[in-house]
Amino acid sequence: MTKLALFGAGGKMGVRLSKNLAKSDFNTVHVEVSPEGRARLKAELGIECQAADAALHGVDVVVLAVPDTAIKKVAASIIDQIPTGAMVICLDAAAPFAGHLPKRSDITYFVSHPCHPPIFNDEKTMEGRKDYFGGVAAEQGIVNALMQGPDSDYVLGEKVGKIIFAPVARSHRVTVEQMALLEPGLSETVCASLLDVMKDAMDEVVARGVPKEAARDFLLGHMNILSAVIFKEIDGQFSDACNKAIKFGKPILMRDDWKRVFEPEEIAASIERIT
Repeated sequence: MTKLALFGAGGKMGVRLSKNLAKSDFNTVHVEVSPEGRARLKAELGIECQAADAALHGVDVVVLAVPDTAIKKVAASIIDQIPTGAMVICLDAAAPFAGHLPKRSDITYFVSHPCHPPIFNDEKTMEGRKDYFGGVAAEQGIVNALMQGPDSDYVLGEKVGKIIFAPVARSHRVTVEQMALLEPGLSETVCASLLDVMKDAMDEVVARGVPKEAARDFLLGHMNILSAVIFKEIDGQFSDACNKAIKFGKPILMRDDWKRVFEPEEIAASIERIT
């Protein structure tokens, strides 16, 4: 049986992963440094944690469910105890992209990250419709990158990703560099920023007298239909008035050089701030 050591098992993400790993065929051992995290695992799942040394003995896969800012320190503290041929999995591309993983040519480095459940889905249950983060009831996609190691190891890394982020609808293979373009580039620098601007815009029309409930319904409803058209979820098109609004509105809202956020140096700078 494949032995998997989950570091950060008692954290917010770690508990999510622990619940899904409990349904798998892995021999999962849990490592958590904080008393609060250990107590949470015991209370919610009845899981006892192990010391790092014991968890790493004969381990096949190490999953680092720790914050980006802690990856470098945690990885450095355990790297000498990881057996040759084992796999280390990170859940975000930031630390691997930034070069925070120790050099060990005899182990595999793998990254798996959730896409989160999409806006457009066919979830049949209320639990699925309310699972915005994923990993509980709603299907989502995942992206995976084999950063270092034999190509044959991709299958094992993808299997872990599909289990910890289950239920998974689609699995995509990318490079670490491409994953960094997706996050923080696409998802946070662009998408999160623009959504935050939309919330500010809603607050502005409320401040100008529109009832808050009306503004919220109007914005979220238009986000739904406009997104469906833009992303080809339906066969539709914008009205002439909407196209004119985009033509004149986009230059006001967006700098001409906004796509520079995807340049390698900008991605690197963003990741440096994160890590």
